[in-house]
Amino acid sequence: MDLQIKNHTYIVCGATAGFGRATAIALMNDGAKVIGIARQQEGLDKMAAEYQGHFIAVKGDMTTPDTINKTISLAVEHEVKGILINAGGPPAKLFEETRLSDWDDAYRNILRWKVELTQKLLPHFKSQNYGRVVYIESSSVKQPYENLVLSTSLRLAVVGMMKTVSQEVSGQNINFNMIAPGSHDTAAINRLIDKKAQMTGQDFETTKEAFIEGIPAKQFGNPKYLGQLAAWLLSPMAEFATGQVYALEGGAVKSTL
Repeated sequence: MDLQIKNHTYIVCGATAGFGRATAIALMNDGAKVIGIARQQEGLDKMAAEYQGHFIAVKGDMTTPDTINKTISLAVEHEVKGILINAGGPPAKLFEETRLSDWDDAYRNILRWKVELTQKLLPHFKSQNYGRVVYIESSSVKQPYENLVLSTSLRLAVVGMMKTVSQEVSGQNINFNMIAPGSHDTAAINRLIDKKAQMTGQDFETTKEAFIEGIPAKQFGNPKYLGQLAAWLLSPMAEFATGQVYALEGGAVKSTL
């Protein structure tokens, strides 16, 4: 499918691993250019070498004002058409294991920087009468999972922001959407498996098998396919999609909403 994004430029946060990398590759495979932001220089160098001329590497921590301001400058300079807002989550904990400092950290790492980045990006998108914003969060915003109280609580706040902003800018060709992945074959899933193994006293592989058995699809999701959905949502083809949460979770969410 031609996504009509050839020579368009996009920003991808967390571009060297997991869902960010998968989205960056999907965009570049369809002819787009990607400004990839990540904390580790080694991963950025590999992406830049593999996709010469299509990948601009930017080292930075998206939770910091310096990186956010750099991102906005790049968005204006390169006439960026859209952005994938994506980062890791907090540690897996039961509610009674958390301290207030954990909640403060979760606010900073999950919500606060996304609010700041979104606020500062909006004037750019309004000036060009076009923009696409896709957040990567978690299927726990549809159905809570054990040991993810910090992640679920703060990601639900991102949902509220995303849906509200999508209404406020409706009719301006600026669309906001969210992908809510369940268990995918990425490094992040290992945190949950480790936590569950500690709680049950089982080894990692046995716990992993039980995780997979609990998914109706009987497999982990493939990040590559999520990246292709994200690329579509970032493209002009998604002109009629806004304010939506797309859960990719292999049937694990039982809610009808």
